[in-house]
Amino acid sequence: MTDGVLHYNRVACALHWTIAILIVANLLVGLFHDAMKGWPVMPVHKSIGLTVLALSLFRLIWRITHPAPPLPNHMSRLEAGLAHGLHWLLYGFMIVMPLSGWIMSSAGDRPLNWFWLFDVPKFDVAKGDAITGLSRGAHTVLGYTMAVLVLGHIGAALRHHFILKDRILNRMLKSAPTLN
Repeated sequence: MTDGVLHYNRVACALHWTIAILIVANLLVGLFHDAMKGWPVMPVHKSIGLTVLALSLFRLIWRITHPAPPLPNHMSRLEAGLAHGLHWLLYGFMIVMPLSGWIMSSAGDRPLNWFWLFDVPKFDVAKGDAITGLSRGAHTVLGYTMAVLVLGHIGAALRHHFILKDRILNRMLKSAPTLN
């Protein structure tokens, strides 16, 4: 651990911000899709979800093979444990949530594609299958829970940046200096 700022590499930063923007957009579309009648919101929602899934799997592999910079010394063990726990929980949600949507969509009669560019294979499930019902309920609960986790993550980052002024947020920004 250190009190200096070590930053994530460019790949990790690009994946973080890309996935973050896609997740926020998809949460908003998921919450407000009824108000957007006349727009092809659900095909776009599904395409974004599949993109989040693919990028998150890549990001998980990248994270395992490229460890995160150490947390600062001033963080308590509890705070560091909560930070690590929230990050791994977010990784889980970034994978399980799109999977639940994919399973749910596979039971539908509409084609599943990625931004109208190519078809995505469907799981062999039907509307009456238990896994389909479970994934439908889970997708809703996971969506609301993900929104709370994302808000908590943003709140923690802003707390570190504006209140604690410990430069934790700089680790995920391109402008963060490196320690040699």
